Amino acid sequence: MYRENSLQQSLKSSRDYHPVLCLLNPAGVLPAVDGSVAAEVRVIMGNIFGNLLKSLIGKKEMRILMVGLDAAGKTTILYKLKLGEIVTTIPTIGFNVETVEYKNISFTVWDVGGQDKIRPLWRHYFQNTQGLIFVVDSNDRERVNEAREELMRMLAEDELRDAVLLVFANKQDLPNAMNAAEITDKLGLHSLRHRNWYIQATCATSGDGLYEGLDWLANQLKNKK
Repeated sequence: MYRENSLQQSLKSSRDYHPVLCLLNPAGVLPAVDGSVAAEVRVIMGNIFGNLLKSLIGKKEMRILMVGLDAAGKTTILYKLKLGEIVTTIPTIGFNVETVEYKNISFTVWDVGGQDKIRPLWRHYFQNTQGLIFVVDSNDRERVNEAREELMRMLAEDELRDAVLLVFANKQDLPNAMNAAEITDKLGLHSLRHRNWYIQATCATSGDGLYEGLDWLANQLKNKK
């Protein structure tokens, strides 16, 4: 028994909305027609194929938790990714959450305040987290050891055992900023032998390095198929 596949059904239903597609024969083949008409049909067909492909593949989603010490630049990073511009921020008490669309992936990014009194609340955001972004103020040499302690404490949590780790070595525009290699050493990242991690030098105000970090997260998600 003959049955139409999803592509044929899509083409058939599309004829009702695009009169030009009525020129297609039942097999979906375009007979000899005027060149301009043929070009229009090809454009419409391309749109139909594109929309059908999106519906078949679907958009992937990834839940991201972004943490770090206070004043590391987390909220600036979040809204640079979301809005593409710098926003005036105040210390985050609680959290900000935004959805960032990138490369057919919907990143839900939770930006949680980093002040010492509210860091114990971080654990309430661990569940179902697929990726952890840890933001470091590369210019804050006095607190880099504190940043390491907080990072290692989090990574020891069972709920984060499968989460990949992206470190943003932020504020690289400042003259005394530690580079990514130095931050790697200070945070002890090479000791993380059973976790996928990556460090990216960034500047939140200019956006440098932010999308390279998202690229890495996107590839990690694809590799988990």
